[in-house]
Amino acid sequence: MKIYKFGGASVKDAEGIRNLAKIVSGESDDLVIVVSAFGKTTNALEIVLKAWLVGDSTYEVLLDKVYENHQSVINELFTNRNSVKCKIDDSFAYLKEYLMSGKKGDYDFEYDQIVSYGEIWSTIIVAEHLSTCFHDTEWLDIRGNLLTDDRFRNANVLWNESTNRIKRAIDFDRTKIYITQGFIGGTVVGHTTTLGREGSDYTAAILGNILDVESVVVWKDVPGILNADPKWLPDAQKLDEISYKEAVEMTFSGAKVIHPKTIKPLHNKNIPLYVKSFLTPGEKGTVIKVDPVLKKTIPVFIKKEDQILISILPKDFSFVMGENLSRIFYSFMKHGIKVNLVEASAVSINVCVDDERPIVDALISDLKTEYSTIYNENTEMLSVRHYTPEALERITKNREILVEQRTRNTARFVVRKE
Repeated sequence: MKIYKFGGASVKDAEGIRNLAKIVSGESDDLVIVVSAFGKTTNALEIVLKAWLVGDSTYEVLLDKVYENHQSVINELFTNRNSVKCKIDDSFAYLKEYLMSGKKGDYDFEYDQIVSYGEIWSTIIVAEHLSTCFHDTEWLDIRGNLLTDDRFRNANVLWNESTNRIKRAIDFDRTKIYITQGFIGGTVVGHTTTLGREGSDYTAAILGNILDVESVVVWKDVPGILNADPKWLPDAQKLDEISYKEAVEMTFSGAKVIHPKTIKPLHNKNIPLYVKSFLTPGEKGTVIKVDPVLKKTIPVFIKKEDQILISILPKDFSFVMGENLSRIFYSFMKHGIKVNLVEASAVSINVCVDDERPIVDALISDLKTEYSTIYNENTEMLSVRHYTPEALERITKNREILVEQRTRNTARFVVRKE
């Protein structure tokens, strides 16, 4: 039993879906296939959402473009397209009815109700295509089985209830291949939730843990996990095997290949995670496991873009320890802000976070009665695992360093964007 996860780049068009089917055809084990939204659909739906929330009627035109993109895939993929077209048309109609109702909640709630449709549409189309290739296939709506709390846009999994429901829903004695959605879940009362941006990897790990699978395979457009983003450092090298701990360190620092929450559910059950290329599926890729065989340790370079460096100072110049520190980080937690780097001095604390302006502004407003805050925009966080002097020189040369932090194995720098 295995989990295959296919991201948006792998199913961006009809050819990609055909390639997915070809990869699946080479697997004899029972499969759960987790699929993300097509291509840039999530981005497109975020734009629809923002227009709708401010009363901009162009959201209808924007949504029609999303529909046309899905329709073009259907037209190219299917000869007899009546069944899949009806399902997609019904789903788009339901969303349009929701939008036309005029009822608007807060941004996070509406984000999950609207943007989540991307995964529903992609899996409907993928499931319909796979049903023409294989006999034992079933589309599964994950929203009624992967249950979460109501922390919209970054929901927490309710493990006990999810385990019970998923084990009832997935029966390999009945069906050999299940196709379901990544990124999304549902509350007990039926509201759709999402697990955080790029959360489909996490979905695959959750299902792998609950079903005690042999392995999870994440199919990407890269040959595996590299020691740097090749768009940043063109001579990046593939890492054949890495440990769970190394993967966690990399994702915390901002490596984008794997979602940060993915590793823990797999580590808990000692399930290996393979990262392979859907472009060259015959190649080995990278495996993340408990005891990797390391030929040699090389520096790993990670760049986390779109950062804000916030400096927080108590107005009464009291020490930033004890109650002050607790108060400050409670505010970060309350606003759902992930802290990427912390540096504390006697009377100030510097924190590097993602540039999510609405929630950062809300945080600063929350702190302003007791603290003074200043911040640097347009910054990046550069990290080097297993650093050497040459590796640090390579990424920091001629860069303005705002904060520098080193441990035995990792060096991090907050620098101004070039």
